[in-house]
Amino acid sequence: MPEARLDRRDLLRSAAVGAAATGLAAGTLAGPAAPAGAAGRPAPAARDRSRSAAGAAATFRWFGTAGWRIDIGTRTVLVDPYLSRYRTGLFEGAMDLATPLTVDTATVDQHVGRPETVLVTHSHWDHFNDVPHIAATTGARVLGTMTTYQLGLAAGIPSGQLGLFKGGEVLDFGDYTVEVVASLHSRNAAYSIGIPGLRLSRPPKPATVGDLPEGDTLAYQLTVRNGPAVFFMGASDFVERNVTGLRPDIAMVAMAASTATHEYLPRLLDALGHPAIVVPVHWDNFETPLSNPPPVAPADRPRLAAMVDTIRKASPRSRIVLPEYLTSYTFG
Repeated sequence: MPEARLDRRDLLRSAAVGAAATGLAAGTLAGPAAPAGAAGRPAPAARDRSRSAAGAAATFRWFGTAGWRIDIGTRTVLVDPYLSRYRTGLFEGAMDLATPLTVDTATVDQHVGRPETVLVTHSHWDHFNDVPHIAATTGARVLGTMTTYQLGLAAGIPSGQLGLFKGGEVLDFGDYTVEVVASLHSRNAAYSIGIPGLRLSRPPKPATVGDLPEGDTLAYQLTVRNGPAVFFMGASDFVERNVTGLRPDIAMVAMAASTATHEYLPRLLDALGHPAIVVPVHWDNFETPLSNPPPVAPADRPRLAAMVDTIRKASPRSRIVLPEYLTSYTFG
């Protein structure tokens, strides 16, 4: 049976309030409307979005996968920064766990700026690979799970630059706060996790993709002072009770690789209070060069189309934005 044709224009046209409504091409998104409340649930009180001396404008740039650069005034935060994008065989169905870890230092250095904080959702290579280099060259603090902490030590990050989260922490950085959410990694079609494992003590220096296990998963809600609250996922599963009540204005939502998680998107969007803007992430082929339009592997095209369709049905008042690489978006 021939595969259904799908490209970004089809997806954007299919989103009832897609790129045209949000100014995607211009890199500016209109301020979030009041989020739609779930049936029988009151809508949250509107946050004060007025800019003042106490608030700083924020821009968001997608690195591909679940990676983001957030610039808040003169301060920079990274989430799961992975820019090296080398081939492991994953998208050909023949992943080689012995693939050496490689850092494209020129590309990483060109795009990460001078971050003060790196938030790591979990320790797979497509989330952690570039983090030790970034920590070494910028002095950024690296925050994540115990596994991320131990792998960071093994990769040469000084302990003073590493922070350990379990979930539930709410940290104040002045211009922004970060709430840490204990979360879950995606499930594959076999109801399992790729490269599972924990590191509870310092291992040898990681050298291959297989040396970077998942090691538990976190999500983060970053709230800009007098700006939006933004929810970041690094994998397509979650603990419903942990995200209920967060009510972000914008949610960066990972695409699922299987249907193993029951009602993933409807449950997630309902628990989050139907964010005004939903940004699908982790749908691109991240083993190809970093150039626009972002490539989608053939097997992932129907999954991405289904994701957009499900978001439209489950949260019809949410705007759907498919980002492009390294484009500055302002949500304000």
